[in-house]
Amino acid sequence: MKPKLILASTSPFRKRILEKLNCPFDTFNPKVDETERPNETAEMLVSRLALEKAQAASRKYSNSISIGSDQVCVINNKIIGKPGNFETAFAQLSAVSAQNITFYTGLSVVNQYTGRTDTIVERFIVHFRTLTAKQIRYYLETEKPYNCAGSFMCEGLGIALFSKLEGKDPNTLIGLPLISLVEILQKQGYDVLEG
Repeated sequence: MKPKLILASTSPFRKRILEKLNCPFDTFNPKVDETERPNETAEMLVSRLALEKAQAASRKYSNSISIGSDQVCVINNKIIGKPGNFETAFAQLSAVSAQNITFYTGLSVVNQYTGRTDTIVERFIVHFRTLTAKQIRYYLETEKPYNCAGSFMCEGLGIALFSKLEGKDPNTLIGLPLISLVEILQKQGYDVLEG
């Protein structure tokens, strides 16, 4: 019998991504303080938070493999949070018109069976088209991506904002690097293709 997978996240987006693997899993709210520490880079932040989330789930569930993930958006070397409202989202999208932004996604897998922990950070770059105020307004009023880093949802109309995407796995942009997760799980003895 395979160990139970635990997704240390309440994100419906991460849940939908993990469901693609057709493996049974439970979700868990890790309740981790996501405050950025002084002098912490984006990569350090997401790596630490992904690990803390996976460790929190691992403490709660015995005989499990816990998966933690965290993501931040960086514009002009500054970490940008979720906009929360139309005004902030409008300002964020206006600032990135004809520019690019970088997403850093941390992934950590804590395996109680092997005692192994693997943590990685994946980078994904989004190149934006030149956007007019009218286009930004229409997009925001249509999708209302106020709870999304970067002020867009690439799995919907947000794809129309981009001229190019650069990265190993499009799932990374949504919040869970699935290709790397499969690789880590396999290294830890859990093969998703063995049913």
